[in-house]
Amino acid sequence: MKRVVCALLLLGGVLAGCADRPVETDWPEITREMKPWTRWWWLGSDVDSLGLTYNLEAMAKAGMGGVEVTPIYGVKGREAHYLQYLSPEWMRMLAFTETEAERLGMGVDMNTGTGWPFGGPDVSIEDAATRAIFQRYALAGGERLKEPLAVNDRRQAAHAQLHKLMAYSAGGEKLDLTEQVAADGLLDWTAPEGESYQLVALFIGKTRQMVKRAAPGGEGYVLNHFDKEAVMRYFGKFERAFKQHNTPIPHSFFNDSYEVFGADWSDSLLDEFEKHHGYRLQDYFPELLANGENDISVRVVTDYRETVGRMLKENFTEPWVEWAHALGATVKNQAHGSPANLLDLYAAVDIPECETFGNSDFDIPLLRKDSIRKVNDGDPTVLKYASSAAHVTGKPYTSSETFTWLTEHFRTSLSQCKPEIDQMFTSGVNHVYFHGSTYSPQEAAWPGWKFYASVDMSPTNTIWRDAPSFFDYITRVQSFLQHGTPDNDFLLYFPVYDIWSEQRGNYFISFTIHGMRERLPKFCGGVEEIMRQGYDLDYISDQYIQNTTVENGLLKTVGGTTYKALILPSVQYIPLETIEHIRQLAKEGATVVFMDQYPSGVPGLARLEERESRFAELMKDFPTVNSFDQVTMQSFGRGKILTGSDYADVLSHCAVQQEAFVSEIGGQLIRRRHTDGHHYFMTLLQNRPVDGWVPLGVDARSAMFFDPMTGKKGRAALRRHNGRTEVYMQLQPGESVLLKTFAKSTVDTEMWDYYKPAANAPLHLEKGWILRFPESDPVIPESYTLETLGSWTDLPGEDLKRNKGTALYTNTFMMEKNPESDYRLDLGDVRESARVRVNGQDAGTLYAVPFRTNIGALLRDGENRIELEVTNLPANRIADYDRRGVEWRIFHEINFVSITYQPTQFDIWGVVPSGLLGPVTIQEIKQFEP
Repeated sequence: MKRVVCALLLLGGVLAGCADRPVETDWPEITREMKPWTRWWWLGSDVDSLGLTYNLEAMAKAGMGGVEVTPIYGVKGREAHYLQYLSPEWMRMLAFTETEAERLGMGVDMNTGTGWPFGGPDVSIEDAATRAIFQRYALAGGERLKEPLAVNDRRQAAHAQLHKLMAYSAGGEKLDLTEQVAADGLLDWTAPEGESYQLVALFIGKTRQMVKRAAPGGEGYVLNHFDKEAVMRYFGKFERAFKQHNTPIPHSFFNDSYEVFGADWSDSLLDEFEKHHGYRLQDYFPELLANGENDISVRVVTDYRETVGRMLKENFTEPWVEWAHALGATVKNQAHGSPANLLDLYAAVDIPECETFGNSDFDIPLLRKDSIRKVNDGDPTVLKYASSAAHVTGKPYTSSETFTWLTEHFRTSLSQCKPEIDQMFTSGVNHVYFHGSTYSPQEAAWPGWKFYASVDMSPTNTIWRDAPSFFDYITRVQSFLQHGTPDNDFLLYFPVYDIWSEQRGNYFISFTIHGMRERLPKFCGGVEEIMRQGYDLDYISDQYIQNTTVENGLLKTVGGTTYKALILPSVQYIPLETIEHIRQLAKEGATVVFMDQYPSGVPGLARLEERESRFAELMKDFPTVNSFDQVTMQSFGRGKILTGSDYADVLSHCAVQQEAFVSEIGGQLIRRRHTDGHHYFMTLLQNRPVDGWVPLGVDARSAMFFDPMTGKKGRAALRRHNGRTEVYMQLQPGESVLLKTFAKSTVDTEMWDYYKPAANAPLHLEKGWILRFPESDPVIPESYTLETLGSWTDLPGEDLKRNKGTALYTNTFMMEKNPESDYRLDLGDVRESARVRVNGQDAGTLYAVPFRTNIGALLRDGENRIELEVTNLPANRIADYDRRGVEWRIFHEINFVSITYQPTQFDIWGVVPSGLLGPVTIQEIKQFEP
């Protein structure tokens, strides 16, 4: 840390000075949380101390900060080596893992189960995931039900029990006939004359879902997450195992995305429903089953969905957190997939975790686009559920399951990973977990032990050779993003009741990551429009709006985070308590934005007339708006009410500065606040290079750039222009940078390096390259003199079309060096990463677009020598294995499937380009001060 003296400022003829203050101009001190972590698949829990040490040392050396242990199915032929989950031997290996990780400066997390979701052999059928089975019968007046009441689904016959039998007359009578059903299932009841009746029987059955990808000793039924007693019995086995074997408690317990399929009920649901809503759900079974065909049905279904969400939170998520805290651990949870308001579930845990699933289509020149891809379901509008919950509640970390199915296995490059992770950073992620790494013993034949859906951050993947540079990049970015506090502009109300009222076809719905945009097009579209305008936002739920206060005109959430306005995005249904609190917030000085309309009513059926009447009275208190087609801003108490239909127009009246890097240039960023200013992470994920002055959304006296790719830093050029602070920025598509601003201090440090090309043309290194293979499988003994650059797979020789490895490209060139200039090496298209040496000295590792670095300090007059170690993907090698029938798919259960989840041979792949494709240029560049 440097101590600098604030510059004296002449303001209005008055000399004003600042006292000495400490200013942090260095990179933050690195902790293990700042490094990337990884989900660590234990296949069959077939681990031993030698293998654990080998794997952990490799990960620590590469720059990983920790592992998240998840046991799954095993390797064929290794059954005798499997360890039963939570057995004494398994617990001993976990303890050894924790000891070794501690020695290496790493942390250990643990899945509270095997595979996913939670479940296993200790989950009895009574504690297993539960579903409702409704059966309908019709009786005319004077008729009796002839057949016994029994579930029609034969698969449910052994477990399903009649829970409720209701009769509904055409005239509106509702009768509970449950007590009139005998043990043999016969109903002792005759429909009264003159009335027809519909009978609805509720049987409570079991989903019979088994744990997916279970490890040995983890097989069994999936847990009933809605039953608190069942949940606590499930966690009890973990507590007993840790105590019995005196095993240290992991750093954190983890839960994967909620994938409990078909579980829509629990024995206590009717009681819970009546307790919270004040009426009996069984009186409205026909409306529940109508799935939103009329207003009453919509309201009943909404109340059901709210009840299920509350039960999941109160009977599973919160008890799990309390249990873990009692043991001294934290909880990391993926709430997506749940049938609940995701924000509340994410907010209930210590570390909310989102995930990416697939590949984004970034417009970045030379970014490799794979012909085999899945569109990314984890776009920023989806990623923000987890980070919003963390920001609103003051949680320091938002983690991510990173790179699930980024591309097909063996085809993912580090250059594809970087823009994906940059987008995650700008969406609020600051604690990356790779998906993932597989425990594989050192002696295992290549490609080693693999999990089908992972990018495979492990030593047997060729990208591992240069991955440490990527890990360093992540660490540097997270070192900033884990400091300070969030500084997003707006809170956006998540209209869950509108969503529940609009989603028809089934009374049970869940918020899965897949297809979220398609199911919530209006909400996601609004989020994107707000961000396109250069603003950032967090989502907020009803629960956390009701805990929000006003401080100096800003909205302050329960976690202490402040926002400039609350936006309601064309909301129709809103709880009475929420709109009451919003009104109070506005009266106390908050700015509240209503888009398209004022809310028109309350959700749900209970005490509807009473609540609607109170709602109408409340809404009369809000300013009258003649038309939402025009922007209106009206005072309301000490606050303001803004209305309109166009986000750009409405938000421009909120006195919030746009970030021009986003609104004018099309970049992505996230901004956080520190004690004397702000820091930004900025990334350019489209083809619009920046070289000029960029207005900032905050004021600053001075600023510094930090380059997370190289570790370089320097004082940024700032100016005051048109009443705003502007920074001079140079950024190419695919590049990113950290900016730290200081509101009161003037930084006294070296200037950031700004460059412009010299007038002379760049030097093209086209010919004269010598190519050989120091590392290759199969071995390539030949060397090649290249007349032109291109994929080494195009050279003569079949082995070059099927090898994986590292090629060494060497060349010499003559140069008359200008001592006042620097020189930029640009490798053009690289497949897939390159270590650069100039005149025998390291010039860095290039693994992402743009593949370029400055080498002026390493050049000399006369002859110079450049060496490039270029590593390709393992795709061609694994395709060759399949063509030759090499048996490497040696795994139980799902074994090894393609990105479509189908068994596929990779011999159908075409040859993937490999090596240095170029063009390679060296451009003289000159420093300048803007």
